[in-house]
Amino acid sequence: MAVKIEKVSYKGFDDCIRMSNDTVDLIITTQVGPRVLRYGFIHGDNVFCNVEEQMGKTGENQWNIYGGHRLWHSPEDPRRTYVPDNFPIEYCIKGNSVYLSQPVEPWVQVKKDIRITLEETGSKVTLFHTLTNKNAWEVEFSLWALTVVATGGTEVVPQCQKNTDLLPNRMLSLWPYTKMNDHRVSWGEKYILLKQDPKTKQPFKFGISNFEGWACYANTQGLFVKRFDAVEGALYPDYSASTYETYTTDFMLEMESLTPLTRLKPDEVLAHEERWYLFDPVPAPKNDEDVDKNILPWIEKTV
Repeated sequence: MAVKIEKVSYKGFDDCIRMSNDTVDLIITTQVGPRVLRYGFIHGDNVFCNVEEQMGKTGENQWNIYGGHRLWHSPEDPRRTYVPDNFPIEYCIKGNSVYLSQPVEPWVQVKKDIRITLEETGSKVTLFHTLTNKNAWEVEFSLWALTVVATGGTEVVPQCQKNTDLLPNRMLSLWPYTKMNDHRVSWGEKYILLKQDPKTKQPFKFGISNFEGWACYANTQGLFVKRFDAVEGALYPDYSASTYETYTTDFMLEMESLTPLTRLKPDEVLAHEERWYLFDPVPAPKNDEDVDKNILPWIEKTV
């Protein structure tokens, strides 16, 4: 079955784009964004969180999370990062790819673009993100790709296993509100497990030097795998620890990959690719052994 691309309405948003094959579908809104609001098995539940009270809203001057997948720039700053993206975007369709283009952000003067490609069979989706500096001067930032997933699952983040002898082999960034003894997190020897708890609003976030280039989320909708490329030795945001960051509160969990901090001259472009996969649900892991037994075989299929 070839990739089917059609126009649909979705939760109050008109003029959405639905991409589908024999396994999965995606829904992309064009009235705000760029945003991917749905990813899931055909006739299955959405892997992503949608903030229902914000669905269908456009034109507002405040930033809305909406849910789903979005593109930002890091380090996080309330003036630069939270420029509202509540307005229509341009798009075009070429083959089994959809190209999304946001107008240049006012004041910040950065342009966001995403190319989304769905394979003809299977669940693989490739997202090619770019940020273009439209200022008249150099700027420095990291490209930041964030995916907001639905409640109730458990995230797996791998830790570096490289033997560096007397030197450290990984770095961790923690935020002021992050409690090391939070009941949602399990600090394993090989993996960090983070459970999304709808009953716990207290935010929790960490960043890690994840050079394994993957993280995953086990939930009833399926096993969602997010792959990305990380550059060893490069300077990353947030104390240089964060090739990957994750955040959770009561209504969602966020999976975030980043590029190195990069100085861009006017009209220069910073690019970053993610690859998504979706597999059948697996038991929620409780420890390293569960990950090795039930999840790692699926991760190896994405290499």
